[in-house]
Amino acid sequence: MDRELWTSILRAVQRAAARVGWNGGRRKPVYANWLIVAMYIWSVWHDRPLSWACRRGSYHALFRPRTLPSISQFTRRVKSADCQRILQLVNDRFAQRGMMTEAVYIDGKPLPVSPVSKDRDAKRGKISGAFARGYKLYAAANATRRIVCWSVMGLNEDEKTVARHALLPNLPPLSRDGLVLTDSHYDSAPLHQQVCEPLDVRLVHPLRGQNRAGGKNRWWKLRKMPASRRALVHLWANHLPLMRFVFKARQQIERVFGVLTCTGGGLTHLPAWVRGLERVRRWVGVKIVLYNARLELAARLQAQTPA
Repeated sequence: MDRELWTSILRAVQRAAARVGWNGGRRKPVYANWLIVAMYIWSVWHDRPLSWACRRGSYHALFRPRTLPSISQFTRRVKSADCQRILQLVNDRFAQRGMMTEAVYIDGKPLPVSPVSKDRDAKRGKISGAFARGYKLYAAANATRRIVCWSVMGLNEDEKTVARHALLPNLPPLSRDGLVLTDSHYDSAPLHQQVCEPLDVRLVHPLRGQNRAGGKNRWWKLRKMPASRRALVHLWANHLPLMRFVFKARQQIERVFGVLTCTGGGLTHLPAWVRGLERVRRWVGVKIVLYNARLELAARLQAQTPA
């Protein structure tokens, strides 16, 4: 399966490189953009630093470049705009961003680093039952478990802010009755007012603190809410079994994170050489590309298997 997986990724990288072309100068480089990106994906797949990718002994029959750049040239080219554009196109290729979906699930996964790390971009924030320093992956998965949209920010960033500016405006097209399922952290009136209603996104989440909104001012408080959140209040109050049944599907994002972190070569942790927001985003992006590519390969093999 590794051969089929790498063949699919390498083909996508070469097609994306042909689409991007060469914009780094008038003289064509000795090492093509597709080779630089393929070497980087190879190193991330094997959880190795960039210097490892510049050694001849790091490759075998599955992938063996004829010539290798120096470490300084490789690290400089990986950060170039052309290579970043290629990685983005490869990510979009396996994420199925243009495919319509019935539901999208949003959640965050902490990526902590050592508390004594000198990384200036690693921020202090709250994780499950404690505080830590590091980053956080905010991901949106569709009904087929593909990660269609994601963002990596400091651990101190609010999930609602990231969803409002990065995730919800960039979601794939939803069907007529499509839903976006989140947890109670996304219960925010500004989120409903600024994003959900203009984009016609149906956000479903448990209500937070709604039992404290009673009393004689309850009608006035409901009137000031956005229409989408008023509808949620009505559904949770009058159709509780239905809402619990619908919200149970949100466990899909937990399965996505489970497979993403438990698969060989997956996003288990941030290695010691992956520090700084730019490097962390690039590393996490390749891990997501590998995850989505595995899902596509598994679906293709299952379709070819006779019933």
